Amino acid sequence: MSLTDVIDGTRQAARTDRHNAAVSFSVDHALAANTATVVDVRVRDHAFTVDEPPALGGTDQAANPVEYALASLGSCQVITYQFWAARLGIPLNAVRVKVDGDLDLHGFFGFDESTRPGFSDVRVSVELDGPAAPEVYEQLRRAVDEHCPVLDLFRNQTPVTTTVR
Repeated sequence: MSLTDVIDGTRQAARTDRHNAAVSFSVDHALAANTATVVDVRVRDHAFTVDEPPALGGTDQAANPVEYALASLGSCQVITYQFWAARLGIPLNAVRVKVDGDLDLHGFFGFDESTRPGFSDVRVSVELDGPAAPEVYEQLRRAVDEHCPVLDLFRNQTPVTTTVR
């Protein structure tokens, strides 16, 4: 199934009933046995590991949570470029995204309560390859920036509710 088929099918389903466009995602996490920082993650039928580098007390078995956050942003950008290029009919041969983020550990460790524990700056660098004029790819960038779900998470406050049982 092509991306345009997915877009058209979703558009039709959402026109029929707006609730057809509402989706929920769920991810389960558990500390791996006999570890202090290794987390086993389950997403549908997929599994992966999260850890910290040795400098942060981990065993470096996998990327850490903030690296996965940057990976989520970059991956979402690549996918959203593909979707919006298809939707707008813009030829796109390749998409490459690099995401860098700066984090001050004073916030995470509680050394300075005035320092936020999250990223202070995130930089997204996108390389597009295709035969269209630069202004066409600038139009595509604007569409992606307006519609990328993970970029929206980075740019806007999202309500989060935490419960402990």
